[in-house]
Amino acid sequence: MPTIPSMGGISGVGGIGPTQPGGDWSIGALDGTPTTGATSGGGSFASALGDQLSALEKTQNSAADASRSLADGTATDPTQAIVSVERAQLSMQLASQLRTKGVEALQDLFHTQV
Repeated sequence: MPTIPSMGGISGVGGIGPTQPGGDWSIGALDGTPTTGATSGGGSFASALGDQLSALEKTQNSAADASRSLADGTATDPTQAIVSVERAQLSMQLASQLRTKGVEALQDLFHTQV
């Protein structure tokens, strides 16, 4: 998974970060490919979130298929199955951490006194 070089003490991981030095921040797909829509201004947050959730589901299904083929003995490349399962695990951990941070931010917003 590609990493973004450190910029002013802030480093990005796996498609999250500026696309160019001094550029706008964008969130790429969980597999590291950049997404279109929300970063180009034409899409909404809901559509970008939906795209990311379907990419996560696709990664999870791919890992399940790979582990099934490994258990059946029909896997042609066992290392590819292991990589697929690890990628799915890391993607799920990232999604879980993003959800937790979002919930914490929303709770902070609700506790803000006006």
